[in-house]
Amino acid sequence: MKITKSFFIITALLVSVFIACSNEDDAEVLEEETILETDYDVSSILSKFEGTGLSYAINGNTVTFTTQDLPNHTSPYWPANNVLYEAYNGTNNNWHQNPNQIATQNIVLSITLNPEEANNHQATPLGPIGISRNGVVFFNQYAGPDQPLTNEINSFDQYLGHPTGFGMYHYHIEPAYLTSEFGDDAFLGLLSDGFPVYGPLEGGKTISNADLDAYHGHISITSDFPEGIYHYHITGGDPYLNGNGYFGTPGNISR
Repeated sequence: MKITKSFFIITALLVSVFIACSNEDDAEVLEEETILETDYDVSSILSKFEGTGLSYAINGNTVTFTTQDLPNHTSPYWPANNVLYEAYNGTNNNWHQNPNQIATQNIVLSITLNPEEANNHQATPLGPIGISRNGVVFFNQYAGPDQPLTNEINSFDQYLGHPTGFGMYHYHIEPAYLTSEFGDDAFLGLLSDGFPVYGPLEGGKTISNADLDAYHGHISITSDFPEGIYHYHITGGDPYLNGNGYFGTPGNISR
């Protein structure tokens, strides 16, 4: 059998293509494994937490927040004799005040400093699901069991929070005081699974629900985590903060 020079050339090309494709596949697998095996540590952002009646303590790989849940901004929900009382001056023409007032709470949240994706994703409950950087708690996208916020939104004050019947002030949607103070792309707090919450802007782009996964988050670089981290985003539409449950495993919350 006579082997021509063309045979060697064609064979070499085929081998090169095979090796190149194999290298690309290996690179993709390596990249996926790198993301999945990343050891997150959120301890570097704890110094951003500052608020009235807010403190935290670290024990091993857990941080425990204790908060009185008192917003450090004005609201018509403060008692009229409080220096932070301010009549509603927001932009919602359908605004109406609910009958509740802000009252001091005692909420304790134990959150991991090394969050990771859960094997079984738990639904977020009614009530506190995390804590913002000023000590006010986050609630999910429901006004009650499977009840959308459609009507309740009209009772949110000028900074888009309001109190429950027990005086527990909270944010369901964008905490406008924090984004006005720190920026639309700023770190806003932690959900109880340890993953951070950011504002509606990232890389100069407004984040929409379509940019996020079922849990209302994604992995990308942030100013606080230059190597990338899974994080939630506040968006302008339902579910606003969280979707179909926690991405990670939630810690303990008592009140």
